[in-house]
Amino acid sequence: MSETETVSFGYEEVAPEEKTRRVGDVFSNVASKYDIMNDAMSGGMHRLWKDQFVRRVKPRAGEAVLDMAGGTGDIAFRMAARGAAVTVADINQDMLDVGVERAMERGISGLVWSRQDASALSYPDRCFDAYTIAFGIRNVTDIPAALREAHRVLRHGGRFFCLEFSTPTWPGFKQAYDVYSHRIVPKLGKAIADDEESYRYLVESIRRFPKMPEFADMIREAGFAQVKVEPVLGGVVAIHSGWKI
Repeated sequence: MSETETVSFGYEEVAPEEKTRRVGDVFSNVASKYDIMNDAMSGGMHRLWKDQFVRRVKPRAGEAVLDMAGGTGDIAFRMAARGAAVTVADINQDMLDVGVERAMERGISGLVWSRQDASALSYPDRCFDAYTIAFGIRNVTDIPAALREAHRVLRHGGRFFCLEFSTPTWPGFKQAYDVYSHRIVPKLGKAIADDEESYRYLVESIRRFPKMPEFADMIREAGFAQVKVEPVLGGVVAIHSGWKI
């Protein structure tokens, strides 16, 4: 990424380093209320989406899994329950701190917690069996670099799974969803987390994220094969997957 190139921060275009800083501020601001807000915004459906996501990943006992942007531990807890050896990575220490506290409250041990930049991981080549990222890829400053890093740290035969908000395709539903997202979600953020602007950014970041076919092409360009897309709830979210072969 060149120094003069800009990236999206919601509906704004900013310098890459500015996006990294501002995204960090957003998640530091919302960390303590993140899970409560997820319930409020999705009516609790994010829990079902995450369950479905982990079923698709099929973590197995003894597998080494990197859960990137794993923050508060929602995906990691589910995979650890199936016996996988999970490393939870996130660029934001405040989110990791919430995850560690939640793990202690639940008596979940054995997870590795690590502060990492998705676009420049510190791990050696070919050290994980699976790489997961849920509701995090759209906040990465350099998404193609993050996808290349995911491919690099996976062993041959390893799998990549991404759960992310997308663009609804059901007629009529898309319009209603847009109204809800832009008008209601920021107000929920104000009422629950006392932070309207952070949730306005999160909605805008969803709108700026590539549509399902475009993101699938980005995954292929990073080197993955057998790339698949599974829309959920008419494309409100989507599960993207690929294999390193």
